[in-house]
Amino acid sequence: MKEVLLVDCCVRREQSRTARLARAFVSGLGDGCAVSVLRPDEERMRPLTGDTLRERDRLLEEGALERPRFDYARQFAGADVVAVAAPFWDLSFPAILKVYIENISVEGITFRTAEDGLHGLCRGSDLILLTTRGGYYDGTALEQGSRYMEALKDFFGFGSYTCVAAEGLDTGVDPEPLVSAAESQAMALAASL
Repeated sequence: MKEVLLVDCCVRREQSRTARLARAFVSGLGDGCAVSVLRPDEERMRPLTGDTLRERDRLLEEGALERPRFDYARQFAGADVVAVAAPFWDLSFPAILKVYIENISVEGITFRTAEDGLHGLCRGSDLILLTTRGGYYDGTALEQGSRYMEALKDFFGFGSYTCVAAEGLDTGVDPEPLVSAAESQAMALAASL
């Protein structure tokens, strides 16, 4: 059974166009996939602070990687496929996704440091970003969300990275065909896994 983790950062829930891509992706997965959905905002995740960093560093020094503090990192590292559903906000993605990434970036679980650099420890073959954008940003310096996620592919050690995006949704055209086309792409990608 292939373990698929969907990190749902669509805080507008049913009103989110990106959530439509996430639902299409999940519907395209075959019977050989077990899907876990994590909504970081519902988990009450918090950004790292001086106190939480000291706690994390203490646990890492003790080698206490099995502690609940690292549950999210272990879940992420153990998934065969990770799909992140996050709308394009402020040139990247909602802040809650960055908070999630801070919480799963744990040396010894999702990556390790060696003399020759960083090495990803995640077992996943695919890291996927599902997103929607009001304008046209793909391939420009203004689009930082997909670029960031692609860098995380290497940092965490995934085999491949794919971004499925619907763009131009707020440019005065009918957005429905654009979202529908991206839904079809998301379903096809899921079916290919």
